[in-house]
Amino acid sequence: MGTLEGRVALVTGAARGQGRAHAARLAAEGADVVAIDVCRPISDTITYPAPTSEDLADTARQVEATGRKVLAREVDIRDLAALQQVVADAVEQFGRLDVVVANAGVLSWGRMFEMSEEQWDSVIDVNLNGTWRTLRAAVPAMIEAGNGGSIIVVSSSAGLKATPGNSHYAASKHGLVAITNSLALEVGEYGIRVNSIHPYSIGTPMVEPEAMMEIFAKYPTYLHSFSPMPFHPVNHDGKKGLQEFMTAEEVSDVVAWLAGDGSSTISGSQIAVDRGTMKY
Repeated sequence: MGTLEGRVALVTGAARGQGRAHAARLAAEGADVVAIDVCRPISDTITYPAPTSEDLADTARQVEATGRKVLAREVDIRDLAALQQVVADAVEQFGRLDVVVANAGVLSWGRMFEMSEEQWDSVIDVNLNGTWRTLRAAVPAMIEAGNGGSIIVVSSSAGLKATPGNSHYAASKHGLVAITNSLALEVGEYGIRVNSIHPYSIGTPMVEPEAMMEIFAKYPTYLHSFSPMPFHPVNHDGKKGLQEFMTAEEVSDVVAWLAGDGSSTISGSQIAVDRGTMKY
């Protein structure tokens, strides 16, 4: 603990799930946190419940429970001006920005050639364009601060392999790999590192097992593209046995490492967080 003492981290999609876990873990490591989330539905094509204002407030309470400061704001990452304002407010309040966890994203299911424009556009606009806008708002502030830093782009296993039934999601997550690799080259001279992580099968509301199973029931051949989670001898809670899904906290272990100095030689890398599932 304390590996991020004195630093400031911006986490998008922080109201719940992975974002909340990352915010709480970075705070436990000593960072003050800027926690943002849209906190409302963005499209009828996204069928799982949206995060709420109370969810974001709960994340803020978890950060404060570690003794760290938090700036929590309801921001749509598709809104560049709002992102730039929250970054400016964060720098004014905390004096710097060192870590960005570009985590916010959405998911829906369907075949590419049957989707509506809204279904395709909603996922691409949040996951890909929204991540670019997050970085567009944050990187100039990190450069100006002159402290280097670490950017962690949360992609997915779907950003490394074909996943039928959610091609728009896969396209957006593959796009994040290109963003990661290009940005790593562009900001390396400022001491800023950029890496993408690729979680698989994390137990959050986005997983929406019913919708996923509906796709597999209609198109059973798709199932072969989604490997089952392999046996893991010790789970994150210390209990032995098989978990159907990984926990968000397990991903946060990797995020915290990438945010800190222990990963100072790592940039422009794609890191699978999947217990080896991608090798099946």
